Formats: sequence, structure tokens, C-alpha cells
Amino acid sequence: ASRVMVASRNYADFASEATFEVKKCDLHRLEEGPSTTAVMTREEGLHYYKTMQTIRRMELKSDQLYKQKIIRGFCHLYDGQEACCVGLEAAIKPTDHVITAYRAHGFTYARGVPVREILAELTGRKGGCVKGKGGSMHMYTKNFYGGNGIVGAQVPLGAGIALACKYFGKNEVCLTLYGDGAANQGQIFETYNMAALWKLPCIFICENNRYGMGTSVERAAASTDYYKRGDFIPGLRVDGMDVLCVREAAKFAVEHCRAGKGPIVMELQTYRYHGHSMSDPGISYRTREEIQEVRSKSDPITLLKDRMVNNNLASIEELKEIDVAVRKEIEEAAQFATTDPEPPLEELGNHIYFNEPPFEVRGPNQWIRYKSVS
Repeated sequence: ASRVMVASRNYADFASEATFEVKKCDLHRLEEGPSTTAVMTREEGLHYYKTMQTIRRMELKSDQLYKQKIIRGFCHLYDGQEACCVGLEAAIKPTDHVITAYRAHGFTYARGVPVREILAELTGRKGGCVKGKGGSMHMYTKNFYGGNGIVGAQVPLGAGIALACKYFGKNEVCLTLYGDGAANQGQIFETYNMAALWKLPCIFICENNRYGMGTSVERAAASTDYYKRGDFIPGLRVDGMDVLCVREAAKFAVEHCRAGKGPIVMELQTYRYHGHSMSDPGISYRTREEIQEVRSKSDPITLLKDRMVNNNLASIEELKEIDVAVRKEIEEAAQFATTDPEPPLEELGNHIYFNEPPFEVRGPNQWIRYKSVS
């Protein structure tokens, strides 16, 4: 009871909101850019902190389960880049649309999928968000279209989603994400062209984590100004390690699209702590010291934590309690993901089409038949 009284007394002492200076974005074909000041309420700050901490712990648990050979196949982790998905989600509505590449766990969680369903999907269980059939690279939920395994292929799909938004007269936007490694592909420039011609409400977002697989951006790209790559499309270069900077830039980009001005390109300068995938130790093309320097100077969670504590939006003890609750949630989710049954073989052909009558699907040979149910 005394602890409750202390908590309630301290709560009254906290500021309800604070104003922060954020890094100015580099601009391309824009006279004005996003605001360099950001107002964050205490409630927003606690939500961002818990979300980023949950994604961080979920990815560390995924690393552990992979090394135990409970998660198999491809697995690309998002720790270090949490400010990108959390800042973007803070700027859009649930009715807006998101499509990304295979480093998708953070976006899946930010779009509303519980941790237990994400981890169960990673372990191939029935309780996974796509019933154990998609794994790490193919997660979906309402208005979130994956998780796409083919490098860069999600970019034209994202423009198609934006075209549907415009066609049906919905005041919605599509966030279409890709990495610096995919940014040199021809299909991306073809998509820019169509999106600009048709003034599609599409925000093209390059998550530049400085290394496309094991190759640094300087060795892979003649121009590393990814925000200028749209040429005739306006662009922004954003500090992707600052959740408030990402949020303000995304708000600006969303307003641009909703005003009917067509597409815009965003480059989020970020960093991944893990290797490209679980098969990459991540230190053959960069040093441990480089990773440690980013962790110590630019970590998105630490940056938010310091801002909140220094501006009286939260106490260290309160944030530690969130950390404990997050770890408990992750452990319980991992327990579910390792004990939930695998999907039965007879469900292999299900969900090929949405809202269609059942039909037969041939199995591995002509004598095995499965029934596909929507």
C-alpha cells in the first residue's frame, strides 16, 4: 500500500509534456521541412519507451531461440533500429498501410501483433500470427503486408497499395520501406516514376543501416544520398536513431501525401546491432568498436530514456519497472512459442485465397490431396 501511495505522489510531480529540439532534416526539392522542435507527452514517452524496449527484448530472445535451434531458417533482427518503426507508427493512423522487407519483426509488433504471436510464428507454431506458415520473413496483420523475402520487391507492391488508396478515394497513405542494399535496384526507380506520374500517396522509406548485407554503403553506391534518389520526387534525410525526429519527419511526409502532392522519399539513417541475418556474425566487415560506439552514443532507447528522466517525464525507477514487466512478457511469450503445437499437415493448403469456397490442392504427389479453406 505504501508503494502505491509513493507512486501516486510521484506521478503528480511529473511534467505532463515537454518540448525537445530534434536534428534538422536534410531536404531535397522542398522549401520547408519538418519541425525541429517536438512536443512529447508523458503518456507518449512511456508508450514509445515500452514499445522500443519490447522490440529490443523480443529480438534478443529470438537470437537466443535461434542459437538453440528452436527458430530455423532465415531470421533478420531489428535491434538498434527500433526508433524507425516506432516513430513511423506514431505518425500514421491504423487505417494507413505499411509494407516492408524481411527485417519485419519490429513493424509487426508496432502494427499491433502481440509478442507471443510473433515468437510463435518464428518457431512455426499454430498460434503464430500467420499460423506458423510464414516464419520470420512473412508476417502480416490488418493493413500490414509483410515481411517480403525478395529484396526490393515490396516497393512496387507498396505503390500498388497507394494506387488502391487513391482509386477508392480513401485519404490513406502507404509507407513503403526498403534498405540501402535494395536502393540501387531498377524496379525501385520504375516505381518512383509511376508514383510521381500518378501522384500516389506513397512514402518511400529507405532504412539506411549503413550495410547492405556485408557491404558498406560507400562500397555499394556511387551516391549515398538516398533521399535524393527520387530525383523529381521530394526527399528528406532523417536521424533514424531518434524516435521524435522520425515521428516529426513522418508527420510532415504524411501531410504531404494527404494533401495530394504525390509521393515523397525518406532516408532514415539508422544502424543494426546484429549481423545482416543470424548466419552473419556482423564483425567481418565492421569492428566491434564501431558497434559499441553507436550503442554508447546513439542508442534510440537510451536517448529517449535520458530525455524523459532529464525533463521530469518519468523516473529511472518507473522505467526500470517497465523493463521488468517487458522481460516477464517476453519470457511468457517464449514459453508459449516453444510449447504451442505445430500446425497439422491437413492445414497445409488452407488460406490460399480469401473468402473463397473450399477447393482441392494437390500435395507432394498426385495421390495426396488437401482441401484449401479460406
